[in-house]
Order: sequence, then structure tokens, then C-alpha cells
Amino acid sequence: MTKHTISVLVNNQPGVLQRVSGLFGRRGFNIDSITVGESEEPGLSRMVIVTTGDERTLEQVQKQLYKLIDVIKVVDLSSHPMVARELALIKVSAEPGMRPEILGVVETFRAAVVDIGPNSLIVQVVGDTHKIDAMAELLKPYGIREFSRTGVTAMIRGMSK
Repeated sequence: MTKHTISVLVNNQPGVLQRVSGLFGRRGFNIDSITVGESEEPGLSRMVIVTTGDERTLEQVQKQLYKLIDVIKVVDLSSHPMVARELALIKVSAEPGMRPEILGVVETFRAAVVDIGPNSLIVQVVGDTHKIDAMAELLKPYGIREFSRTGVTAMIRGMSK
């Protein structure tokens, strides 16, 4: 079982996200991550979906997606060299005496402090899934109060489309 990152170009219409996610659920495929936003084409949105399965599962997902009327194009990004990123905001307990230690972790990950409260910091980190997971693991001992992440967005490297 491997992770697959799939880009799906769809008509920007109400209900499309529900139909795509419903297809995964009906077929018993889990969505590990999904991001959706406008694409470079007016009237079209791009979904980036991360799912786990074998090659047969991936092929089945692609065939089923093409059966949906609002789906324009499906690309398995993970079969090409790609750039994949996600963003996380992590609110950490941070008494003034502990802040230098926490800031050391933040600097190591090239992250940024985006808010400072009396007893907390909000850290923003951008990177691949492993980087986000590693940063969260190192911040756990300080006390993570809230954790929010976007999910993966990705593109094929270089000029290929």
C-alpha cells in the first residue's frame, strides 16, 4: 500500500466536492488529505487528493472519477517528480521562560511565529507532511493547545503539465 497524490481538475460548481468525496466513500477508498481551490483556468477548480492503495486501487479511482460529469482531468502526480507542501498552524503553550527553547525549534524548521499571546505562541510551518509531523512531535513536550493543517497541495516539477 502506497500513498498516491492525485490532481483532479473539475468544474467549479456546487456539489462537485461532495460527489468526488462520495465516490471515494462508496468505493471504500480513504481520503488522507484533500485540498480544493481555483485553478489557472477560469471556471475550474483543482482538487489535490492524497489516498492510500495499490496500483489497482489507483487505476479504479481514476476510472471512477472520469465517470463524474464535472471532472475534466485526472493526473497521478505521485507518478512524476513533484513538489508537495502543506501548511500548519500550531498553538503552543509558551510561558516567557520557555520561549527561547521553542524559538530554537521554530528556527531549526525555518518556521515562523505568527502570533504571541501572554502564555502561548502560534507557529506557522510550511513543508512536506514529514516536516509538519516532525515539528509537531518536537513541540508536544511544550503543550500543543491547537493544531490545524491544510492538507497537501502539489504540482509536477518543471514544465510538464
